[in-house]
Amino acid sequence: MDFVLLAFLAFAAVTVIAAVSVISVRNPVHAALFLVLTFFTVACTWLLAGAEFLGIALILVYVGAVMVLFLFVVMMLDIDVAPLREGYVRYLPVGLLVAVVMLVEMLTLIGIKSRTTPFGADPAAEAGIANSTWLARRLFTEFLLPFEVAALILTVAVIAAVMLTLRKRANTKHQNPGEQARVKAGDRFRMVQMAAEQPAVEQAPAEAEAKAEVK
Repeated sequence: MDFVLLAFLAFAAVTVIAAVSVISVRNPVHAALFLVLTFFTVACTWLLAGAEFLGIALILVYVGAVMVLFLFVVMMLDIDVAPLREGYVRYLPVGLLVAVVMLVEMLTLIGIKSRTTPFGADPAAEAGIANSTWLARRLFTEFLLPFEVAALILTVAVIAAVMLTLRKRANTKHQNPGEQARVKAGDRFRMVQMAAEQPAVEQAPAEAEAKAEVK
């Protein structure tokens, strides 16, 4: 048993433990942190398998951007965990049964597929270049149009999600970037001239002297 196999088994064990912790812990922040650990260990296994691009993309995109955003949202929102976990024990056997059936189906499909169409040689290894270099050349030459279409679809999906969730609620403050950009210096600061008034403490001795002269 070589070092690569031992590292793969260690990463796989950590991935399984972290994935189970995501759905078993009670704190949403802890669940998000365990999901970050799951993504990171999966990326490590991909690096061991020679898929450098997938591993680095998983760390940069999901761990570095998406999960950080999820973590900030979970920490900012006041989530009531009790209603979310109602009925968890009641539906647990059905969920486990569905998960086991799906796992058996996936393993059966992988076994049949591997017997009918065995894996060929690695094209990157045959070309004598790195996996990321081979993928970049293929992506931006032969598959440039599907790549651009996928980018356009993702952009439209992000804009649509923002527009669907952007609704005004009562008793909330909203920012208007257009008004903020058009603001002038005179609107930010205004000089107000006020007449000076004598404090009441200083007027008391003068009133006492006036009363003494009258007497």
